[in-house]
Amino acid sequence: MPRGPLAGLLLLLASAPAAADEPLTFEQHVRPILRAYCLDCHGGAEKHAGGLDLRLKRFAVAGGKGGSAVVPGEPGKSAIVERLRSGEMPPGEKKVPADQIAVIEKWIADGARTKRDEPATLPPGLGITADERAYWFYQPLTRPTPPAVASERVRTPIDAFVLAKLNEKGLTFNPDADRATLLRRATFDLTGLPPTQAELDALVADPAADAYEKALDRLLASPAYGERWGRHWLDAAGYADSDGDIPADTVRPHAWRYRDYVIRALNADVPLDRFIVEQLAGDELVPKPWANLTPPQVDLLAATGFLRTAPDATAAGAGDAEQVMTDVLKVVSSTLLGTSVGCAQCHDHRYDPVPQADYFRLRAVFEPALDPGQWRRPAARLVSLYTDADRAKAAAVEAEAAKLQAELTSKQTAAVAAAFEKELTKFPEEKRAALKAAFEAPEAKRTPEQKALTDANPKLKITPGVLYQYNQKAADELKALQAKVTAKRGERPAEGFVAVTTEAPGRVPTTKLHYRGDARQPKGPDLAPADLTVAAPEGQRFELPASATGRRLAWAKHLTNGTHPLFGRATANRLWLGHFGRGIVDTPGEFGKLGQAPSHPELLDWLATELPRLGWSQKRFHKLLMLSTVYRQSSARSAAPDALYGRFPVRRLEAEAVRDRMLVVAGRLDRTPFGPAVAVVEDAAGQVGAPDEKPRRSVYLQVRRSKPVAFLAAFDAPGSGLNCDRRLVTTTAPQSLMLLNSDFVRKQAGHLAARVKAEAGTGATPEKLTETAWRLAYLRAPAADELRLGVAFLASQPAAAGLTNLCQQLLASNEFLYVD
Repeated sequence: MPRGPLAGLLLLLASAPAAADEPLTFEQHVRPILRAYCLDCHGGAEKHAGGLDLRLKRFAVAGGKGGSAVVPGEPGKSAIVERLRSGEMPPGEKKVPADQIAVIEKWIADGARTKRDEPATLPPGLGITADERAYWFYQPLTRPTPPAVASERVRTPIDAFVLAKLNEKGLTFNPDADRATLLRRATFDLTGLPPTQAELDALVADPAADAYEKALDRLLASPAYGERWGRHWLDAAGYADSDGDIPADTVRPHAWRYRDYVIRALNADVPLDRFIVEQLAGDELVPKPWANLTPPQVDLLAATGFLRTAPDATAAGAGDAEQVMTDVLKVVSSTLLGTSVGCAQCHDHRYDPVPQADYFRLRAVFEPALDPGQWRRPAARLVSLYTDADRAKAAAVEAEAAKLQAELTSKQTAAVAAAFEKELTKFPEEKRAALKAAFEAPEAKRTPEQKALTDANPKLKITPGVLYQYNQKAADELKALQAKVTAKRGERPAEGFVAVTTEAPGRVPTTKLHYRGDARQPKGPDLAPADLTVAAPEGQRFELPASATGRRLAWAKHLTNGTHPLFGRATANRLWLGHFGRGIVDTPGEFGKLGQAPSHPELLDWLATELPRLGWSQKRFHKLLMLSTVYRQSSARSAAPDALYGRFPVRRLEAEAVRDRMLVVAGRLDRTPFGPAVAVVEDAAGQVGAPDEKPRRSVYLQVRRSKPVAFLAAFDAPGSGLNCDRRLVTTTAPQSLMLLNSDFVRKQAGHLAARVKAEAGTGATPEKLTETAWRLAYLRAPAADELRLGVAFLASQPAAAGLTNLCQQLLASNEFLYVD
């Protein structure tokens, strides 16, 4: 729930403002305020506090034990106004703002109108009213007709929607960006890496009308595309390589398989509907028993890692399985439904039409796989990737190793015995028998006299580990034989594992509503697995029998059938956000009353219906957006507000793209794909980063919740939160300090300087060095004044460090950090 200064602003959105000539009604203007502040006690509960029910106007007029709450036409005599203005109600710190009380007061003064006849009876709970159903987000998806706009700038229907809005304000598009700018923009957008100079030169020189389109096809076919857009999806999913159990923050050694699945799926352009189905229920798509799994089957099992990205404090034997389930539902709902259902865990949602029962119906979809009543810790969710052939080979290797081990043990025993006998000869003959008996007796069965003998004669405590002190030759022979045993066992096939979200066999758990969200207080009948009621027209909610199996697969197919209004809009908006830096709804995880209104609702619906028409191809959708004039226009400052898309926004590169770009221009980026994460390390100053000898793309760096990579964190990479619907873009002093002082940046500047010298050639002039540095960093030649300043800077610096210092300044510049 919102707290602090933001709360007041968000709560103003809970009721729709009335136009100057629009009469206030209970349903449209008053009930949303009451829902936000009052109905938890006076409507949602089975017993209404003070006997007062405020769900309907006539209930408020009838009043409770204290009499009528609303006297139509007389706000001064209405108890609700008095209680709200005095601050007596609602109890607690959160009070109704004065302007909201004024709405209620005016409504009463105007006669306390209702919009329609009120129902004769109401079932328990807040229910879902016609006005709540009328909210734009819950309307069925229909395909709007693009507006007719007479302009040669309209290349796609997207342009028609956007230009119509601009024209309403007397505005128009910016001119198109030049080709070099457009390719830099598109390359960073699709791959997170800079283009090469050759690619820029080729596009600028290509006279073909479809040259830019062909460049997009090339970029979409690049393996770097999946790494770039995989990172976007991993943000939304809340991916991490650790469990978040404090203080251990246990590493998830197999989480990388889910990350790799996402990258591979995007590169293969797996249809988006299938992509979602696999993550929600990939385990249900792999026939059992799971043996001799093929790579595609392993990917299907790994895909279910989406449901295990949330922190899990049970990994270390503590924590609460109920909390894990709660977090999973938050990730699923914000990512796939564009709405937060968390408020409905304890009571009917205060702002959006999500009854508490709906929360638990949605929970029932996942309960068989994430059953708190039969909880499985992360280690219990691993599936071996050994095939029958692997097991046979491992058994054969072990049999050979066992023979070698037996030979080693025999020789070891003989060598130790021989050394003991030789050492024993150094003692008087009359003591030898007692000493031998003492050392040969099991330690637990030695008599006190024998213990005294063994303690007093440590030289006779001969073990394989100290044999070299008595017989170096025998010790060397045994060491060589041990190496053979180790080498032989090293021939065993490595056993991999995949972490899977799947259901425990033979158990179908029941789901009940929890009173006040308390799992210790289940109440009412069993709830059937179902989608949110408001996501379908009245009486058409998607629901499965309470005894149903295969729940996740059934819900996933329903979600991606092409008509789901919440999933369609949330998904199209997320893809738009990735290209333009802001969403049509700029709160991508919250489309409800606490979120921002859409800037172009008709365009959003057109995009949501276009996705399935494109066969759910994300690559075709990217191309559709990037061929539009909206995307291709220049970023020059114009009169158009950012929300109207009358120019392309200048955008700072995301943290990973900044780091990867530095590695590219330094000539060091290791593009090896996939595999276990590069473990992060702390330097002498306590800064967390990647080892310098492993300069892989940032998407492959380990994501430790307790140890974020310092450079990435400084540039707004997601922190330890549950998931990230949209990254904030900040400008802070630590960013400048990181660029000036971090070992990582300094090392890349040094590598770039070495590359500049190599490409400029032996004996290169300061002018040549400066020009080469500019071309490598910025993919352009320096302007005359830049060349002059660069040469002067080199002349003012010590010869050994001057070029490195210049390169560091280029890496720390706005032109390097931003793309237009």
